[in-house]
Amino acid sequence: MRIPALGAAPQASYPVLAMNVTVLIDSIVRQTTILIAELATASGTRAPLAHIANQVFLDLVRGLKDQGLGNKVIADMFGMALRTYHDRVQRLSESSTFRGKSLWGAVLEFVQERGTVGRHEVLRRFSQDDGASVRGILADLVDLGLVYRSGRGDQTEYRARRSNEISTEAGNLERISNLVWVAIHRYGPVSASEIAEVIPADAQLLDRAIDKLVAEGRVTREPGQEPMYGCDFCLLGLDEPAGWEAAVFDHYQALVTAITTKLRAGRTRALRSDLVGGSTYTFDIWEEHPHYDEVAGFLRETRNRAVALRSKVDAFNQTQPSPSEEKSRKFIAYVGQTVLDNEALGDRE
Repeated sequence: MRIPALGAAPQASYPVLAMNVTVLIDSIVRQTTILIAELATASGTRAPLAHIANQVFLDLVRGLKDQGLGNKVIADMFGMALRTYHDRVQRLSESSTFRGKSLWGAVLEFVQERGTVGRHEVLRRFSQDDGASVRGILADLVDLGLVYRSGRGDQTEYRARRSNEISTEAGNLERISNLVWVAIHRYGPVSASEIAEVIPADAQLLDRAIDKLVAEGRVTREPGQEPMYGCDFCLLGLDEPAGWEAAVFDHYQALVTAITTKLRAGRTRALRSDLVGGSTYTFDIWEEHPHYDEVAGFLRETRNRAVALRSKVDAFNQTQPSPSEEKSRKFIAYVGQTVLDNEALGDRE
């Protein structure tokens, strides 16, 4: 699998450096929550967020372990006693009733198998697990649109939504397919289980998306005990009506990859000769400014250059055999532009 871990970051040499990193983390978290809030309400939707806190905790734990940190150190970083840390990780990661399965996944599977089931039956089936966690998961499943709820109190019942209901209400298949396409292009060749680590969507919906991409020739499937998926290109058109989620994911992923790659190499300053990194430029202009058109057209001109360059590279690659994976390099460039008027600037103050 080619999904990269963050790697071992350089250790802070002085307390002030650790403090500065903490301030940076807090600032990034704040900006990320702003982005999540915007996405959660995009196009008039109200995306459920009940699972976010648990997901962030587990993803952070996995990322820290990928960097070689032990449980005791990680627990200390979260300000938790080691036993409390272990209890939380186990509760969120694995069901005591069904070993090897997450409690979240085990509860969903139980409801799906029964079709319709009362709350008391679910709590009885998972009596070895924390009751509050099971109730919270049931609420999550309802919020996520995977389960219907009816009745109140002891009479509450849950019914798993059918696959056709899920595919309609949990997201358009084409939109999920575009997300999967981006993930396969970035990390391929990958298996279906590895794709699920990057795109945590409903398993049935992911399978349908993968099959759709293979049938359309956008993705190739290599047979084996666990089929592997890959692709040579991924192109989301500027006017693609079902592509904005994948475009946001691709852009954000490229940004994070560039930053983490540079940190992993221990580089904390920019050089003109750098092949990895990014720069931000701000232009203060007005409509009568002599350089207004040049600045306003910066994104369009940069896109045109990138499209032309990619076309040249693709045309050459089609006539030449691919080198070994050890020699191959993937260059990922991301470009963005924002225009803030006086009203938007006022909102930031």
